[in-house]
This record gives sequence, C-alpha cells and structure tokens, in this order.
Amino acid sequence: MELKPGSRWKSAVCTSEVVVVRPSKSSVTLECGGHSMVSAGTEISGGAELADAHANGTAAGKRYFDEESGIEVLGAKPGNGSLAVNGRPLQLKEAKPLPASD
Repeated sequence: MELKPGSRWKSAVCTSEVVVVRPSKSSVTLECGGHSMVSAGTEISGGAELADAHANGTAAGKRYFDEESGIEVLGAKPGNGSLAVNGRPLQLKEAKPLPASD
C-alpha cells in the first residue's frame, strides 16, 4: 500500500474516506472497520462486513495518527468503521491550545 501525502483512501465496509496528511515511515496497511482500505477510485466488491471490534466510527474533519508509524490522516467522509494501521487503532489528534492573550 503506497500512502503518499494527499492520496485518498476509502473503506471497503462503510462510507469512511480519508486523505493522507503525513505518510508512514515504513510500509503499513491502512485499515477501516477491520479491513484494508482501498484507493478512492477503486471499485469495491461486496462481501466484506464491518467488524464489531472496529465499529467506533470515523469523523469528517478530524485528524487521526499513529505514533509508532508516524502516519497522519484526515477524515474526509464520516463512516461507522474505526481507523487502524497494521491492526493498531489510530488515535484522534487533539487541537493545540492557543496561547492565552492578556
């Protein structure tokens, strides 16, 4: 799976779509709902179902990251599947607090 900055990926089991913001340092498999994601232009064949353990959802406009691999993705379309890399769940990236103004 070649994850380049700006590349779009979609889930094979739900409506989730992401855009790669920062690619991983090594070769990884980007997953959603317990299954590998596919390139946004790829036709999906039926049969795959959302895994219950990976059904926490993906939000549009939120960034997700994996510290070990260094990958960061942006949710482009929401869906029921949760994101993972090589089986490790991606973490929601929190916004940096703005400095206080006096």
